[in-house]
Formats: sequence, structure tokens, C-alpha cells
Amino acid sequence: MDNRLLDILVCPICKGPLQHRRGGTAPDGASLQSELLCRTDRLAFPVRDSIARMLVDEARRLDDADAA
Repeated sequence: MDNRLLDILVCPICKGPLQHRRGGTAPDGASLQSELLCRTDRLAFPVRDSIARMLVDEARRLDDADAA
């Protein structure tokens, strides 16, 4: 994901800033996908094929561990 996009992309709900969490591999070996996080609304928007999916229906709720 291009860092310049993070300067203009905002949460579709609160219009607040987003943080990029890069994908990778979890300690248990599971694959992690890249996401854009809204800490205010506690949502994670998926990034697939370098395209941010900014639809509320596609977002997942952040749990306490993710929101920290």
C-alpha cells in the first residue's frame, strides 16, 4: 500500500485517520492479511491486491488485543 494514500484515506464512518497494518505470518503460522485500522471505531478494513476495501460490511471488529 502506498504511504501517500494513507495521507488521504480516512475512516468512512468517523472520517478519522487510519493506520496500516502490514500482512505477514502470525506466530501460529497463520497468514495475516494487510489491513487499515480505525482505532476510534475499532474496525479493520481489509487490503486485498493492494486495494483498500473501505466498506463497513467488509470490515472486521477489532478486539481488545488488536485495538491496543
